[in-house]
Amino acid sequence: MGTKGLILCVCQGTCPSFDKMNFFEILNRARREKLIDWVALHPQLCADDGDIYLKESLKGSEVSKLYVAGCDPTMQRKMFRDAFKQAGFDGAQHIGIEIRNMDTDAAYDAIKKAITSVE
Repeated sequence: MGTKGLILCVCQGTCPSFDKMNFFEILNRARREKLIDWVALHPQLCADDGDIYLKESLKGSEVSKLYVAGCDPTMQRKMFRDAFKQAGFDGAQHIGIEIRNMDTDAAYDAIKKAITSVE
């Protein structure tokens, strides 16, 4: 069946659009409520090391859904396409969630809505 994972991508944690968020609280809520099977935090998935992280994390994995909360979902699809392909991960199983310019509660609500609406 596979696992569901959530990666929070936070523009190095220095972008003003993430100032009002407690990243760890968001990840811990998702874990405590058992919305997903695993969580991760990455500072910048759109950087070269982000491609490496995605490729290595997804290669040969049993991930059935990958939620990435960060920037615009359309941008995510374009930026991660090559890494997904190289990992053998079906890009259709990636769900991008826009959380920029939100506070902790709003970001968590957006993530929860995206996860529960797919199931």
